[in-house]
Amino acid sequence: MGGDVLAIDEGLARRLKALACTGPIHDLDARKSRLDFAEASVYAMAEIAFQILDQVAIAMDFDRGAGPEQVIARVRPFVAAQAPDRTTAEHEQVARWVLDNLINVGSVDRGFQVFYGTMADGRYRRLTFSFKLLVELVGADGEVYLRASDEAINVLIGALDTDVESAQIAAEIKLQNLINRGKLADAQAAALQARYTTIQYAEQLRRRLDATRRDVRSVDWEQEMPELIATALAHVEARYRQETAILATIRSVRNEAVEPERKRKAATVVEIVEIVEECMRRHTQLQTRLLDAGGLFRTEQDRQQFSGPPLRATVDLFGQLLAPTLDLPVADAEKPTGEFFRAGTGLRLPVVPRLLDMVELLLRPAPDRTDLGESLPEPELEPLPDPEVFTAEQWRWAEELLDVSEVPRRLSGLLADARAAEAELPRLVMLLALHAVSPEVGTARRQGDDRILIAVDDGTRLDDEGFGGADLLVGVARISGHDAAHADSGLASEGAA
Repeated sequence: MGGDVLAIDEGLARRLKALACTGPIHDLDARKSRLDFAEASVYAMAEIAFQILDQVAIAMDFDRGAGPEQVIARVRPFVAAQAPDRTTAEHEQVARWVLDNLINVGSVDRGFQVFYGTMADGRYRRLTFSFKLLVELVGADGEVYLRASDEAINVLIGALDTDVESAQIAAEIKLQNLINRGKLADAQAAALQARYTTIQYAEQLRRRLDATRRDVRSVDWEQEMPELIATALAHVEARYRQETAILATIRSVRNEAVEPERKRKAATVVEIVEIVEECMRRHTQLQTRLLDAGGLFRTEQDRQQFSGPPLRATVDLFGQLLAPTLDLPVADAEKPTGEFFRAGTGLRLPVVPRLLDMVELLLRPAPDRTDLGESLPEPELEPLPDPEVFTAEQWRWAEELLDVSEVPRRLSGLLADARAAEAELPRLVMLLALHAVSPEVGTARRQGDDRILIAVDDGTRLDDEGFGGADLLVGVARISGHDAAHADSGLASEGAA
């Protein structure tokens, strides 16, 4: 009795999971009225979603998937057929919106979650079922491409958790029977279903090989993988024989069609041939991967054996720390932020010398030292420039005071005026007056000067508090136009007695 209850519960769980996988697709039509960029009531979002899943599944192989822009370009004509009066930009925007919802853009892990209940040990328990429909991966060239998950392929073929081998055999037998009975439209649908099952089988193998590349210990290569490889090779061999027989049957039906209705239906045989040939191509690709699986395991085993320990996964600082912390009160956010910064700054380790360096330092003989120490190098000194005794402002004041071109002045009066203007200015005036006692007339003439300062002693004694001597008569003399040899006799004192 308990076994029957358990079997019933497992069947119920499978049905609930199958219903959950279709939930995001049904939700598209429920939420299309909220779109702000278009009036989307004319669009059948679930049909667009199936078209996108179909295009991604067809474009998948072992190495790559479908490019997002390629999927949008292939689905856009189907969207345009639903609303031909709308613009191309709106058609593309609707297709992109459906694609983003199938990827679940905006969530942290890009996945869907549903809750379901089951009976275990006589008690009802609620469990979580997590799944994805489309997965974004990054290729070796850095481009992003899409792959359909097992749940997405199960949505396409209308099954969940089915055995791949039995589903493939049933699909192939159904396809051959439909072709033999002339039901070519139904045969085309069965061929499509058989292709989806083949894609799902290859996707399962690809994930196990990828897991082996990351860590050989995560995959059972002792029993599980050898059995899988042997079963898959037998599957490829049986399918290849079956599909070859199907192609022969299709060609026979097409060539033997005589009635007009049969000929018209036989026009769809071309599409069935293409689907079966694609299945054969996928089987050939799967066989190549199966034959290389053993070598890949041995290569990865050698590589990972000598590589370092596995690194821990990085932490999503925004999604796992910052965003949840911002929603907390300040008192509650203090603890996680403190732990983060305490761990992020790291430890400050003291500098500890090595024992080998310490022993070498202790056993090293003391170096010879002189009493006076090492000789110091002789510095190369440059002579300091002579400091300026008088400033430019003092020179300007002195020149203004000695500008006595009209009436000569006594030195005592010039010193008194200079002392009233600035304390150091009388010294500069005295020096200029003494220099004017014997002026260099020849130098002034060569420079082109027409006047020169001249000082004459007429016997008057200087009465000043800071200086002594003769109270010179200071004036300006004009240089005449005679030759340089007689320049000294050509001086005419302006206003001098």
